[in-house]
Amino acid sequence: MADLDPAAFSEADLSIPTMEDIPALGINSTLAELPLHGVSLDLDHPGTDAAHQFELDPQLPGIILYDQQGCIGFISRQRFLDYLLRPKGIDLFLSQPLRVLQSYARLKPLVLAQNTPILVAAQLALRRPIEYQGEPILVRQSRRHGQRPVLKDHLLLSPQDLNLAHWQIRGIETQIRHERAQAQMLQSEKMAALGRLVDGVAHEILDPLGFIWGNLAHVSSYCNQLMEVITAYEGALPEPPVEVLDLREDIELDYLQTDLPHTISSIQGGAERLKQLALSLQNFCHIDEVYPKPADLHELLDSIVLLLKSRLTTRIEVVRDYAPLPPVTCFAGQLGQVFMNIFINCVDALLEQTVRRDISADLGEAIQKGHFFEVMETPKITITTCMCVPPKENHQDSQRWISITIADNGPGLSSEAQAQVLKSFSVEQRLEKETNLAMSYRIITAKHGGRFYVRSRSFSSHETNPGIGTEFEIRLPLYARSGEP
Repeated sequence: MADLDPAAFSEADLSIPTMEDIPALGINSTLAELPLHGVSLDLDHPGTDAAHQFELDPQLPGIILYDQQGCIGFISRQRFLDYLLRPKGIDLFLSQPLRVLQSYARLKPLVLAQNTPILVAAQLALRRPIEYQGEPILVRQSRRHGQRPVLKDHLLLSPQDLNLAHWQIRGIETQIRHERAQAQMLQSEKMAALGRLVDGVAHEILDPLGFIWGNLAHVSSYCNQLMEVITAYEGALPEPPVEVLDLREDIELDYLQTDLPHTISSIQGGAERLKQLALSLQNFCHIDEVYPKPADLHELLDSIVLLLKSRLTTRIEVVRDYAPLPPVTCFAGQLGQVFMNIFINCVDALLEQTVRRDISADLGEAIQKGHFFEVMETPKITITTCMCVPPKENHQDSQRWISITIADNGPGLSSEAQAQVLKSFSVEQRLEKETNLAMSYRIITAKHGGRFYVRSRSFSSHETNPGIGTEFEIRLPLYARSGEP
């Protein structure tokens, strides 16, 4: 093949694309970003032309073959050399048209579009039969809208270049997963440290509060005894001295005797509320142990409502419909985080409704009945607990289940929001970005073996009860079970 004339070929055929020429690859990179080879010959060309092309470009994986109808396939460098090494292969194939060689090497090529993602193309290439693994991939060039089709619209991709790009992207993906795992671990450590800090603050609040609470009973008793002494003095001295009468008038003794019990009662009420708030903070910041423990879900729900009282305000009504429940074996700290996420979601949905309702009331608009039903309805969050039957997929399960439903009477979720929420529950979406509801779904299903449902009035396939906008239902077995359902 030394007598072949390199001058017979154009400069375009001499350009050799390499992996160094392409930009940095990403997870969404396509075949268009890889080195693609466009050397082609007509079937009527002799085999010497193909040999010349392979001699000019050592990186050329193959030559695309065309006839008058268009692309009919390709001949790879490996196949070409294999046929030349056969007995009398040089005499048989170099002097004959490529049509003869093509008739011997009929292979069904893997044809992919130029915008195919590299990860998808690598998977399809690996599914080919073992004898095809070393063959190039035929890449069809994309045509713009309205562009006329051209005869030569295919390129060749070396399987080695595809595998190299595939492993490069896999390395990037692994690095991203590693960095995301590190970020999540740091976030978990920050939240754990914050939880310990808040738990310590709550403990420091409870210590002096214990002294106040313990001494209030004695103060109340002492005050009652002093009032009894004053009453006794008044009975023994019906006409006290002028100085005593003036002092009694100055301090308003009659009002003091009436108001002092109320004052002490108010102090006791404030101390009780502060105590409940500190205990709720301790429960919410509680770090779960390795094994689940029985917990009172009603007490846990009430503590979360107490923590969110500043956001609920007096305009958002909270209705509790609790049925008698036994202690539920669970991770109380994680379950409290789930309840917190759901309540925040409901509150956010009701805040806009509350503002619109206040504006409508201030302006005194005459709103027709039923036209702005969501606006005129009093914002409300309803919490319902009850015993329930096992889910349909666990119909043979003899274990008892409980249901916790948290619902608002807001406008409901739009179709896009509903689809986004359901998509966030998938494993792939959680790997990219885990939302609060996705984290809640994982805690309920994976950590507790339960079920997590989201329903909205906006969808006929997920009908809710009248007056319900968005409804979140959690179903838990009375004994926690780990593992994906």
